[in-house]
Amino acid sequence: MSKHITHWIGGKQVATAGDAPRRGDIFDPATGKVSGQVDFATIAEVDAAVSAAVGAFAGWRNASLAKRTTVLFNFRELLNSRKDELASIIVAEHGKVHSDALGEIARGQEVVEYACGIPQLLKGGFTEQASTGVDVYSIRQALGPVAIISPFNFPAMVPMWFFPIAIAAGNTVILKPSEKDPSTANFLAELWKEAGLPDGVFNVVHGDKVSVDRLLEHPDVKSVSFVGSTPIARYVYETGTRYGKRVQALGGAKNHMLVLPDADLELVADSAINAGFGAAGERCMAVSVLVAVDTIADELVEKIKDRMATLKVGPGCNGESDMGPLVTGVHRDKVTSYLESGVADGAELAVDGRKHPITAADKNGAETTDGFWLGPTLFDHVKPGMSVYNDEIFGPVLSVVRVASYDEGLELINSNPYGNGTAIFTNDGGAARRFQSEVEVGMVGINVPIPVPVAYYSFGGWKASLFGDSHAYGADGVHFFTRSKAVTSRWLDPSHGGINLGFPTNS
Repeated sequence: MSKHITHWIGGKQVATAGDAPRRGDIFDPATGKVSGQVDFATIAEVDAAVSAAVGAFAGWRNASLAKRTTVLFNFRELLNSRKDELASIIVAEHGKVHSDALGEIARGQEVVEYACGIPQLLKGGFTEQASTGVDVYSIRQALGPVAIISPFNFPAMVPMWFFPIAIAAGNTVILKPSEKDPSTANFLAELWKEAGLPDGVFNVVHGDKVSVDRLLEHPDVKSVSFVGSTPIARYVYETGTRYGKRVQALGGAKNHMLVLPDADLELVADSAINAGFGAAGERCMAVSVLVAVDTIADELVEKIKDRMATLKVGPGCNGESDMGPLVTGVHRDKVTSYLESGVADGAELAVDGRKHPITAADKNGAETTDGFWLGPTLFDHVKPGMSVYNDEIFGPVLSVVRVASYDEGLELINSNPYGNGTAIFTNDGGAARRFQSEVEVGMVGINVPIPVPVAYYSFGGWKASLFGDSHAYGADGVHFFTRSKAVTSRWLDPSHGGINLGFPTNS
């Protein structure tokens, strides 16, 4: 073991205290070996992080927008200059391939760049002479210390959905990342410090349910942002709101891709591969159900199978792999169990990922046969009620459901309890326009398999995929991390200032 990951509190690393601190193992998913340990915070350490955020809030909230944007631009430049280093950290602990890690950093960077425009985003309204001598205007102000609880699958991007806007708006942050890949959070904390962010504005506590529950209960934490499974999202929402907090909790997904007979099947097959098996399927926006109209289903399945056979599965660091391992052995075994249950339920296992060849060594020649491997897997003739259809598997498993028509496909999607993302593939503009209107899903792609919105829109689903009223980033993010205040003013006498012929500047 070469790594020991500690908390980041008040601008410095803080190790868990005590003679026998609780810690968790960090694995290299490509080798299956333990590569380090991460401290699990006690309640006292969570309280210390919140205290640091409370202490830094007044100064940061009162910092000018010019000062805040300077720090944000500095962070943006540092992140861009060190993105390869950060991507390597993600690969080593998550397992995804290097190009995919760079992609998640780039998408997170979009939100950083959006937050750099915070002076425009925080502009209020003004009505002069609403009544005689009375002006009315609105302002938006920061909440205070806010908590972010993020998942393992995007250790850089998902926290960056939240903290750039939260910090830009004048809040202070306590981030609780996944214990499976914790190093990214500390790397980002160090970049913030180098960018000039005052100590205590950005804090990181590692751990498990102890840390989560304390953040949900702590009276000084004003809001909670969460991404994870639906059962935990519901728990976070119900617990956080019970303690009077503002909560946005993004849950699980079962994303469907509806393919109509007029679609370009070559494009569909490529898109199904990309959206189903990128990051080993460990994406909340991964396509896990391909809904094919019967007349083109057989041809489409064959095209997908042909492409699956060409995928190179191996270590994410070797520069050649298309798909890496799953994040842990426990998760790999859980995903693999669906191959047995799917067959038992009557689905056809068209491609068994357990038989897919695995690259045997990483770029340094180290053997990786003990890694957490499962190749791309395809089920055909899947029906609602089967476990492979009902459950969010969160792995490289794609299910094909056959339907007779557009209407049957739409009903299937709308009947699903999840409503995160969906897509339709067609060359019929009328069908696409009808679909975007009728489908009960929060994010819709038209010939786009993973419709993650750009940073100036907002990310979030419907139904069991979202708890709370606010989506992530975009305008929703600005509103979530600020409170609106209306001011009515009347001044009986004009104010006078002294003479100053200097050029006016921001400070």
